[in-house]
Amino acid sequence: MVFVLNKDKTPLAPCHETVARKLLKQGKAVIHRIYPFTIRLKEQKDTSTFKPNYRLKIDYGSRHTGIAIIKNDREVIFLMQIHHRTDVKENMDTRRIFRRSRRNRKTRHRAPRFLNRRRDTDWFPPTLLSRIRNIETWVRRLCKLCPITAISYENVKFDMQFMRNPEISGIEYQQGTLQGYEVREYLLEKFGKRCVYCGATNVPLEIEHVIPKSRGGTDMIDNLVIACHECNQKKGNKTAEEFGYPEIQQLVKEPLRDCALVNATRWRIYNILKETGLPVECGSGALTKMNRTRLGLPKNHHFDAVCVGFSTPERIWFKTKNVLHVIAKGRGTRQIAVLDRFGFPRGHRTRKKFFYGFKTGDIVRANVPKGKYKGVWTGIVACRESGYFDIKDRTGRRIVQGISYKYCKVIQRFDGYCYDLKQAEVPGTFPLQPVEVGASMCQ
Repeated sequence: MVFVLNKDKTPLAPCHETVARKLLKQGKAVIHRIYPFTIRLKEQKDTSTFKPNYRLKIDYGSRHTGIAIIKNDREVIFLMQIHHRTDVKENMDTRRIFRRSRRNRKTRHRAPRFLNRRRDTDWFPPTLLSRIRNIETWVRRLCKLCPITAISYENVKFDMQFMRNPEISGIEYQQGTLQGYEVREYLLEKFGKRCVYCGATNVPLEIEHVIPKSRGGTDMIDNLVIACHECNQKKGNKTAEEFGYPEIQQLVKEPLRDCALVNATRWRIYNILKETGLPVECGSGALTKMNRTRLGLPKNHHFDAVCVGFSTPERIWFKTKNVLHVIAKGRGTRQIAVLDRFGFPRGHRTRKKFFYGFKTGDIVRANVPKGKYKGVWTGIVACRESGYFDIKDRTGRRIVQGISYKYCKVIQRFDGYCYDLKQAEVPGTFPLQPVEVGASMCQ
């Protein structure tokens, strides 16, 4: 599906790629954006009777966030997955080392500053703030490209307090529809969906007690792991240490960092979604998994987004087979000196960002008429002051080197993200193939 904008850039109903191709060929529309692909009409269209019903669904995760747009709560028209940055902490540690070294060498007489700094009440560490800003940015962009009328958000990833004390929420919550889903989903993510004893994957996994209940073990989360059926039966009523795995007892007590990141930021993201003025529906991770199992969809972040909330129908139709992967890269660095692997400067970057109208990270198309690289090349440009650029693919591999800027044309400006379009492994054919209820493809 292709996003469509009116002449005044107000969002209209997305259309099929064949319709978009005809509009572009007839000269009735122009390309507005490549990723996600968007066209803009040349003539103003009357929208007085236009009543859209598009729901934006978000499956928030610490490393990846899935996003889906559903039409009339039945038809999936857009799938996307955001890859959050994982190098923020490392970059901050490196900057702190250089800053402290410089202050120790240059300003040893300066008084310490650790007592005169203040933080705002809504302060978040940069590692968490990066994830929040990524979701905020793309929610605002998609609202400008598609007439979104509602939002579904997976607000509760894991209920830590419930898992440690099952009686805290009452008997109704324990014996409800989601009974057993919260604990199982927590254990699957904590142990990487593999057996803790033999390491088996892609097999049915069972909840197993490190200290058996017959030996005084409890149902607390600190005493539970995931194991395959064979290991579970072979272990019997032995403890993990007696079974030959003494390290398992320490492993279950280790904190789950990814879950802590999600729990620390989920309400901040919820408040950002509320600021859009659209109705926001919340759902838990257990509800998402239950819907995905019922619909028979594979385990992926973009499919999890389709299953978020109670608005998930009994049947869904996929009108798209592509998933847009968005990789957060940041907007560069302020570091001028280029260092070698020992930390010594080997060169200096120029203070300019634009070279002959191009900036490193722009998506360009180069039409080379002659030479070794004769042909048409599309990729991410790496600019040089000499005017001879390199073109890289989405993985960073250099495919063209030393191409003159005269042969290059900008397709899309660099906005802090890299893009990759892949096909989704959806059961059935396209388009408009319903997914049968009860057909399970999940582990």
